[in-house]
Amino acid sequence: MRHGRIIRALMLLLALCIIFAGIVPAALAEDASGEPAPDRFTEEELARNAALGTLRVGYVQDRIPVTFTDEKTGELGGISRAIFDRIQEVSGLKFEYVELPLGSVTYDYLLGEDLDLITSVEYNEENKHARGILMSEPYLTSQKVVVGHANYSFTRNSALRVAISTGSQTIKKVMLSYFPNFEFVDEPTTEDCFGAVRRGDADILIQNQFVVEHYLYKPQYERMSIIPVMGLADQLCFSAVTPLEPTAEEAARYQEIIDILDRAIDLIPGEEISGLIIENTLSNQYKYNFADFAYSYRYTLIALGTAALLILALILLSVRLHLRSAAARAESKAKSDFLSAMSHEIRTPLHGLIGLNYLMEQNLTDSDKLHQYLQQSSSTAKYLQSLLNDILDMSKLAMEKMELFEQPFSLREALDMIQAIEGDRLRQKGVSFAMDAQLSQPAIVGDPVRLEQILLNIIDNAYKFTPQGGSVTLRARQTEGGNGRVTTSIEITDTGCGMSEEFQQRIFNSFTQERNSVSKGTEGTGLGMAISYQLAKLMGGDLRVRSKLGEGTCFTLEFPARIAEELPGRTGEEASEGGACTGRILVAEDNELNGQILMELLQEEGFETMLAVNGQEAVDMFSASEPGSIGCILMDLLMPVKSGCEAAREIRRMNRPDAKQVRIYACTANSTRDDRERALSSGMDDFITKPVDIEKLLRMLRG
Repeated sequence: MRHGRIIRALMLLLALCIIFAGIVPAALAEDASGEPAPDRFTEEELARNAALGTLRVGYVQDRIPVTFTDEKTGELGGISRAIFDRIQEVSGLKFEYVELPLGSVTYDYLLGEDLDLITSVEYNEENKHARGILMSEPYLTSQKVVVGHANYSFTRNSALRVAISTGSQTIKKVMLSYFPNFEFVDEPTTEDCFGAVRRGDADILIQNQFVVEHYLYKPQYERMSIIPVMGLADQLCFSAVTPLEPTAEEAARYQEIIDILDRAIDLIPGEEISGLIIENTLSNQYKYNFADFAYSYRYTLIALGTAALLILALILLSVRLHLRSAAARAESKAKSDFLSAMSHEIRTPLHGLIGLNYLMEQNLTDSDKLHQYLQQSSSTAKYLQSLLNDILDMSKLAMEKMELFEQPFSLREALDMIQAIEGDRLRQKGVSFAMDAQLSQPAIVGDPVRLEQILLNIIDNAYKFTPQGGSVTLRARQTEGGNGRVTTSIEITDTGCGMSEEFQQRIFNSFTQERNSVSKGTEGTGLGMAISYQLAKLMGGDLRVRSKLGEGTCFTLEFPARIAEELPGRTGEEASEGGACTGRILVAEDNELNGQILMELLQEEGFETMLAVNGQEAVDMFSASEPGSIGCILMDLLMPVKSGCEAAREIRRMNRPDAKQVRIYACTANSTRDDRERALSSGMDDFITKPVDIEKLLRMLRG
C-alpha cells in the first residue's frame, strides 16, 4: 500500500508540474511581449470594493483538496480558500464562507439563503447561458477524470453506468456527446460515487482530478485507478445567483462584483496559483486512520474478535461449571484443569495472531513474507473458529441445552459422504482408507449432522495419530430390534500409535490428549472426543475405545434409531446444490464490516453483489430488480426496520416469476432449533451459521 501511495503522490506532482508548465510560459510570454501587466486596484477602488460589505460565499464541502470544511477552523479550506484569500488581499473584497448541504442544492434554496456568490461552479457554455447565473472567469483549471476498477476500459459505444455527484451535473451533456450509451447514476457526494463503483452499482465515476487523487489513497479503493480520457477540462469559477428578473440596481451590483473578481483573478500571477495548488494539495493529502487500518487488516481483526468471543465463552462456561461443581472437590479440580487447558488453547493461537500481525506490519513491502504470514493467520483463525464451535457445543452439553434435529435420512449416503471427505485427505497423507458398510435399514430417523460430527472427529483423530503407510477402516453393521427400530454399530479402526490403558480411562474428558513421540506437535483442542462421547449418549447410544500402544486404536459408536418409512425429497442445501447461482447475490446485512467482507469474498470468486442494510431495503431492492437478475439472497435474521424472516415472507408473496425461485439463505449467528424452524417457515431455503464457512457457501452457490 505504501508503494501505491508514493506512486499516486508522484503522479499528482507530475500533473501539477504539467499545469504549472502550461501557466508559467504563458505568463513569461506576456511579459516578453512588452505588454504591461494588469493595473493594480487603486486605493480609491479598494475602499469602494470594501464598501460592498462582506460577501456570503457558498461552497461544496466534499471536494478535498479543492473545497472542504477544515476540521480545525470549521471554515472553508483547501486550494480554493488559498486563492480566495489572495483575491481578498488584491481586491479589498471581504468574504464570509457558508457550507452548502450535501446532495442536490436547488436554485430556490440558493436564492433564499441570501448568498452573494457560489464557488467551484463549472465554467462551461451551459452555465454561461443559464438564467439566474452570472459567472466570473475561471480561478482554477484542472481536469475531469474517469475512475474505475483497475485495468478497466471502454469504447465510444460502451453502455456503462456512470456515478456522478449532484454538484457536477453539467458534465453529463459533454459525456453524452462522446458516449451516447452512458447511463448516469446520481449520488449525493463524491464518497457515494466511489462507494457505488466499489459495490458494483456503477461501472465508473467522473470527478475533478485533485479530488480523485485524494480519495484513491483510501485502502477501500485500492483496486480502482484513473482511466485516461483526454479533453475533459474542469474549470472552476465564482457564480452570482441572481433573481431571474433582476432589477437594474441588482443587475449592476452583481455585475460589479463579477467584474472585480475577474480583475482580481487576472492580477494573481499564474505561477503563484500553481504554487498554491501544490502547497494545498500536499498539505491536505489523505491521512491514513484507524478505520483504514481496520479495513486493511480486517481478516486478522476478525480472528482477534473470534478470540475475544472465545474468551467470553470461557468466562461464561467457567461460571456455569463453577456453579455446577461447587459441591465436590474432585469436580472443582476438573474445572480448574479444564479452564487452565482452555486458557492455554486460546492464548497460544492468539499469541501467534498478534505476532503475525506485527510481522505483517513490519514487512508490508515483502509480498512473499506477507503471503506466508496471511496463510498462517488464516490457518490459526480457522483453528480458533473450530475451538469456539467445540466450546459452545461443550457449553450446551454441560447445561443440557443441546438439541438433536431428528429427521429421516439415508445412513448410507451419510457414510458415503464421510468416505468422500476423509478418504482423499487420508490418501494424501499416505494412509489408506476402506469402508465396509452392510446396512439392512439404511433409511433411519436421527440427526445426520451430529452423527457426521462424531464420525469426523474419530477419523480426524485417526488421521493425526496414524503415520504414513498405515490404514484406517470403517465398518458398519445393523441389528433390528423390533417395533420399527434398529441398532447401528460403527467401528473405526486405525493402525496408528495407539494409547496407554491409563489414557483410555480419560480420553473422553475435556482437553485430554496423550503426549508421545508420534503425537508430539499434533494440533488439537482435546474437546473432540469429549463432545463425541456426550453426543453419543444424547442419541441414546454409547462410544467406546480399545487400544494398545504401538498397535492402533478402535472406536465403536453404537446407537439406536427408528426406521424411516420413506426419505423426503432433496430440500434445503441439497436442493440448492442442484444448480449454480446465475444472477447477482443480494447480501442483506446491517453490520457494515460483515457486509463488506462477505461482498468482497464473493466478488473475489467472480460473483456480482449488492448490499442491503436492513430488511425493508432488501425487499425494495429485490422488487426494483429485473426478474431473474438476482439469483440468491443471503439474509441476516436480526436486522432493523424489518427482520430477515419478515423480508423473506414479503419477497415470496410478490407477484413476479422469480419470487418463488430465488434462493434465500438465512445467514446468521443464531443457531437454535427455533431460529432454524422460523427461518425455513418464512420461506428461506436453508440456514447458514456465522462465522460463515466460505467453502461450503461457495459450493451451495455454484451447485
